[in-house]
Amino acid sequence: MNREWNDNQPIYRQLRDRGVHMILDGVLKEGDPLPSVRNVAAEYRVNPLTVLKAYQQLVDEDLVEMKRGLGMFVKAGARELLLKGERQKFLAEEWPRVAAKIQRLGLTRRELIAAAKRSLGKLARGK
Repeated sequence: MNREWNDNQPIYRQLRDRGVHMILDGVLKEGDPLPSVRNVAAEYRVNPLTVLKAYQQLVDEDLVEMKRGLGMFVKAGARELLLKGERQKFLAEEWPRVAAKIQRLGLTRRELIAAAKRSLGKLARGK
C-alpha cells in the first residue's frame, strides 16, 4: 500500500479510507481479520492510537466488528453497504458534474457509449 499522506486530511481518515477500499476491492472479504493495529502502525510508521481511531470509524460505520481478544473482522454485508453508499454519493455528488461537462462538450450518446465500451473493455482486460 502507498505510504504517502495527503496533508489536507487527517491520517486516521486516510487509513480508514484505505480499509474501505480494501473491502470494496475484495482484498478484505466478510469474516477476514484486519491487520493488527500494531502491524499497521509499524508498517506506516504512525502512532497505534491513529490506527485504532481509523479502525474505530470502521466499527462505528458497521463495517467491522471487534472480537475481544481476537481482533477486528469485516462484518457480513460490509461490501454491499459500502457499494450502496458509494453509488448514492456518486449519483448525488459526482454525476451532476460529469453530466454538466458532457453537456458543455456537446458529446453525443453514441460517443459516450463508445467511450464507455472502450473503458470497460480495458478494465476487463486488467489494463
